[in-house]
Amino acid sequence: MSMTTPIVDFVRSYAQSGTARLHMPGHKGQSLLGFEPLDITEICGADELYAPEGIIAESEANATRLFGTAHSYYSTEGSSQCIRAMLFLALQGAPQNGERPVLLAARNAHKALLYAAALLDFDIRWLWPSAQAEGTLCSCPVTAEALTGALHALAQQGISPFGVYVTSPDYLGGMQDIPALAAVCRAQGVPLLVDNAHGAYLRFLPQNCHPIAQGAAMCCDSAHKTLPAVTGGAYLHLAHDAPVQDEAAVRGALALFGSTSPSYLILQSLDVCNAVLAGDYPRQLAQCCAALESLRRSLNKAAAARQCPVPLAVAGAQQEPMKLTLDAAALGCTGTALADALRRAQLECEYADPRYVVLMFTPENPPQDFERLQTALEQLLAAVPAGLSRPENRAGEFAALQQQAVQRCTIRQAVLGAQVRIPVHKALGRVCAMPTVSCPPAIPVAVSGEEITPAAIALMQRYGIKELSVLR
Repeated sequence: MSMTTPIVDFVRSYAQSGTARLHMPGHKGQSLLGFEPLDITEICGADELYAPEGIIAESEANATRLFGTAHSYYSTEGSSQCIRAMLFLALQGAPQNGERPVLLAARNAHKALLYAAALLDFDIRWLWPSAQAEGTLCSCPVTAEALTGALHALAQQGISPFGVYVTSPDYLGGMQDIPALAAVCRAQGVPLLVDNAHGAYLRFLPQNCHPIAQGAAMCCDSAHKTLPAVTGGAYLHLAHDAPVQDEAAVRGALALFGSTSPSYLILQSLDVCNAVLAGDYPRQLAQCCAALESLRRSLNKAAAARQCPVPLAVAGAQQEPMKLTLDAAALGCTGTALADALRRAQLECEYADPRYVVLMFTPENPPQDFERLQTALEQLLAAVPAGLSRPENRAGEFAALQQQAVQRCTIRQAVLGAQVRIPVHKALGRVCAMPTVSCPPAIPVAVSGEEITPAAIALMQRYGIKELSVLR
């Protein structure tokens, strides 16, 4: 597929024109780090991100065709900007009944959701993992039955949520059953909103698994997480049944939460990414996924030969193909210790917690990255002592967190209220203020406005959180 790159073409032409730069930014195109000649502002001909009529409009139209959406909008401030805009639009599109707006959301949401709730002043009712789920902060699988039950329970309380919000893929690579959840939402007349920050590439698999293709009303993608784009590049995607379709309204929502000085370096990256995606990328992606699947099988075969208590590489039908999630329990150590061992072998992970290590691959990783990782893990497997016991299921910790959770004030009141930072072990009974997270994965243990409970303190300590903000 032939693909134009209008933003890149304009900026390169301007950089080579010799024009005197009597405008922002202050470096005037003089190279300090090397990119400055291509770093411009919204000059004549460069179009405007939040009211595009020229090169940005053309580039976004290219992205819209590539992703097969009703409209795909650019963000230069990551998925965080898109999440806020998406929730704003869902609020705008919901019937106004005079009641406080309520969102139904899976508990493993990124803190950006809480910031949006504080800014837009809505309440959240949480979908929690089942008692059978493996206890981990990053995961919250939601079944169609559980969602149906939660919506029915809210209806009995006279509450009609303005949206259902899930994270898929999650930080460990788990994927929700989006088609099933979308069918429930469609039947109940509520839009499904998906934080797809880690899944922009899903559109380009042999079987299109992108949330919009599977029935979501809106979703955000972080282009920079899995596609060849620089940090900050993201998309807000709308399906044809999104609650708000008016382009001016969507632009206004993005502008509300974005800088008036969008980065043209990021816009160029999104623009040229279109050309990459329209080219040989799907074939390269399929090869990368196949190589990772082969590596998973090889590692798990080696782990089984060593009689490890669990497979080393997490696998399954609900696991995304481009994350390699390692279960350190297979080696008898913690995820953070495994990450340190890999670091000594010059392998830097995306995320490590008390049990898991997450490694993110793309087609841009050269073959030697796969080879170095396999060698390092085979050496670690060779040193595994015999007779390791199976890891403890920690789901009870999250069941206790759910049972003890009490909302003492609204998220907005907690985030914007006077607060103080104190040690976690002194926080029992206090009210959580700003979200307290480790980053990554930036998933709150206690939600803003909730009372700090014994279960919350235990989980914070397990995930290495030492201080938190509470209301003064």
